[in-house]
Amino acid sequence: MKKIILTLAGFLFLFSASANAQQPKFGYINLQEVVSLMPERTEAQTQLQKINDDYASMLELMQVEFNNKVQEYQKNMSTYSDAVKQVKERELQDLDTRMQELYTTANKELETKSNELMAPIIEKAENAIKKVGRDNGFLIIFDESMRPMAYYDESALVNALPLVKKELGIAE
Repeated sequence: MKKIILTLAGFLFLFSASANAQQPKFGYINLQEVVSLMPERTEAQTQLQKINDDYASMLELMQVEFNNKVQEYQKNMSTYSDAVKQVKERELQDLDTRMQELYTTANKELETKSNELMAPIIEKAENAIKKVGRDNGFLIIFDESMRPMAYYDESALVNALPLVKKELGIAE
């Protein structure tokens, strides 16, 4: 009888240990924070800033030219014939249109280049998160930056950021 009780107790102990070992493990991370910590993002930001600065310089030069032409037009308007006024006004409108087109082109190029530069960085971060998830037995790692759920108890979750930073080689 004593053997049966000891055997049963051992079985229950093994069963409970096995059940505890198979409890799902959940984690959380902020993907935007991970990306912001990556050195590749800094390089991308530098490239984007250069493009932005180039366009800003061109727009500034065009704005100065526009302002000078407006001042000249206003100063000499009373001396211009109707035909010259129309030519000068059309010139100002054309310059204004070119500035607006350049502004639109700059925004489109910056958005396209940002997407082009950031896509591999985001993919690298996502792959690191997946690897950390697999290697550390996570069932799910929630992305805090997306807030897909109205509520979850963060104290019941593991912060995966330190593990992902280690995986990416980002110093503490």
